[in-house]
Formats: sequence, structure tokens, C-alpha cells
Amino acid sequence: MTQPVLLNAADHADVRVITARGAEYGDNQWFATTFPLEMRSCAACYPLFFFKDTQSQQIYPVALFGFQHGENLFLRAGWQEQYLPLSVRRQPFLIGRQQVREDGMVREQRVLHIDLDHPRVRRGDSQNAGEPLFLPYGGQTPFLQDMAGLLETLHLGMQDANNFVALLEQYQLLEPVTVNVTLKDSSSHQLVGFLTIAEEQLAKLDGAALAQLHQQGYLQAIYLMIASQAQIRQLVALKNQQLGL
Repeated sequence: MTQPVLLNAADHADVRVITARGAEYGDNQWFATTFPLEMRSCAACYPLFFFKDTQSQQIYPVALFGFQHGENLFLRAGWQEQYLPLSVRRQPFLIGRQQVREDGMVREQRVLHIDLDHPRVRRGDSQNAGEPLFLPYGGQTPFLQDMAGLLETLHLGMQDANNFVALLEQYQLLEPVTVNVTLKDSSSHQLVGFLTIAEEQLAKLDGAALAQLHQQGYLQAIYLMIASQAQIRQLVALKNQQLGL
């Protein structure tokens, strides 16, 4: 269950947010969404694929952390990689929308929400665990200001990710992928349900198509996604370590 509410100092002065990393804080996810401008950082740590949401039918670029639901192989006494995708770091905050009236005109603006049911959220904690969101005499703490900026970057990044995917679909550059992995204990894992760059189709693109991809910064993102799949070896090594092999 989630309980997203509009964040404000009057109702949430006592709210704190745990910033430590662990499964108990909701980090046991096997992938997270990312976007083109973040891919340079993500590709250095994680394999990057595309995932199609079966309900919305939307396709998102994602960073992979494990081979199955609830498995994050980077969680060992914290998160073992230095870079955390923004979609992970933003928890438990969300961007919401509300209508405001200015000069007789109604417009929509983005506002900050928080999921009060998220395991990172603490209220009235006598031990003062976690980061406070508001200063004692009003105003946002630096932590909350950073989160607000992060969410704005993530919002714009995901809009760019939608444009990226739309252009890839236009040029038929997405194809299903199956990754077969055999571990040292002879067990096998098959990664299905994801998509990747169709490299044969990419090689057939003409100069105009490549120029369009390059001008929008997407050609670099394409090659970063292709190169990142070498990080599957790291996931295999982490899985073998987990098995004690």
C-alpha cells in the first residue's frame, strides 16, 4: 500500500526519512528506471535494458540489479555501487500535480508528495532517526531541497526517456532479448521480458536518421546501453558470491 500526500510543513514537521540502504527500506528491487542523461553513470555499474509495463504498455529504459523479482545483488551491508539511479534515490518522494489560479487563469503546477507508508518514513521518532524535512522555525532543510531538485531532474529525464523510446520505435530499433546465465553451482537463470537495441537494424540506418539520433543525444545513449550489457558478468559474479561459490 502507498499513501502519497502533498508534503507541507504544517502536517509533516515531525517526518524524517531514513537514507541508509537495505532491503528493509524497499531497495530489494531487481531493476529501476533510468533516462538518457543518466546512462553514462548507470552503464558504468549496471546492465541497461528496456522494460515494457504490461498495464500501461509503456516502455522504459531500466538499470538491472538482479535476475528475479525482489533480488538486488548490490545490497550487501548497504548498496555496493557508488552510483544510485535517481529513481531509487528519490524514495519516498513523488511528483504530484495541482491546479492553481493566477491572474484569473488556471494552470497546473508540479508539487512535492511523500508516501507516508514507505518504510523510509519515520514520524515522532524519539531517537531522531533519519533526515528531517523542515527546519524548526520553518523552511525546508537542505536535504528536502536536494530531493526537490532531484525529482525535477528525474521528471525531465523521464520525459526525455519517453521521447527516446518513441524515436527508437520509429526506427524499429527495439527487439526482445533473452539472457541465459549459468552459475557455478550449475543452476541456470533466464532473463526474459526485456528489450534491447536491435543492432542489425541500427547498422542499416541512413545518415539522416543517425544525425537525428545524434542531435538529440540519443546515439550516445544507444551505444551506452549496448556496452552496458557487459555488466551482466558482474551480476553473475555477485550471484556466485551470494551462493558462496
